Amino acid sequence: MKKFAYSLFITLLFLSTISIAQTSKKFSAEGEFTANCEGPAVDSEGNVYAVNFARDGTIAQMNKKGKSGFFVTLPKGSTGNGIRFADKNTFFVADFTGHNVLKVDLITKNVTVFANEPRMNQPNDLAITKSGNIFCSDPNWKEGTGQIWHVSPQGKTRLVAEKMGTTNGIDISPDEKTLYVNESVQRNVWAFDLAADGTLSNKRLIHNFADGGMDGMRCDILGNLYIARHGKGEVAVLSPEGKVLHTITTIGKKVSNICFGGKNGKTCYITLQDRGCLETFKAQTAGREWQMMEGFTAKK
Repeated sequence: MKKFAYSLFITLLFLSTISIAQTSKKFSAEGEFTANCEGPAVDSEGNVYAVNFARDGTIAQMNKKGKSGFFVTLPKGSTGNGIRFADKNTFFVADFTGHNVLKVDLITKNVTVFANEPRMNQPNDLAITKSGNIFCSDPNWKEGTGQIWHVSPQGKTRLVAEKMGTTNGIDISPDEKTLYVNESVQRNVWAFDLAADGTLSNKRLIHNFADGGMDGMRCDILGNLYIARHGKGEVAVLSPEGKVLHTITTIGKKVSNICFGGKNGKTCYITLQDRGCLETFKAQTAGREWQMMEGFTAKK
């Protein structure tokens, strides 16, 4: 009986180990996006948006089954990167060639310049608070440096962190008291204390990866970080303190960004630059941005 119980324990342990191993699956058709496939964000209806569909300077909309089509074309000279929703009918886009943060109206499909900052190197990804304060990562790939900008709800820009490495993935904790940013080349993940006016302080390193790159990054409602490991072919999940909890293996290797959506906010969508498409997997916890979108919808 003891031998049977021990064998059962080992079997259950083995099966639990298998269940932890997770891989993504296909979502949209391969090759529809350019090598700058990035973005993703989900609206209140569950539609997924991503940049650089068929050609650079465009944004696609995908339905829940992954069928893609053109949504808007950005102004001449603009190329989108990260997308973030501000409310049910508005999202912002980091425009890395135009040094802008663009504003897109989902109803009219009107695209306007919300903030222009010539001192930006290459606005890459965005994070946003419930009150509309935007934070923009801003790497200088040639110099291997980077910085972070704050954009007020009125569109005024302010440099809030400088002399960093290649700042890329960026997000805010669920209680909006911490801002996280990663550095792609240096493989560092940093945390800052975040004040209500957008000021950053108490910079601290919470994790350094030994290999691979990093790109987009999003928080779940518990504050765990889901980090796109560009070139590594995985998404790493870190605790708020920086401990690696588990990883999700992806089909493509060049994972560029991630967002949360789906009926319960636990469906993750990731962009793959080498495959030119999106993949998906199920998270254990809903995303912070999905929860924000639910709040936006409830107010309408």
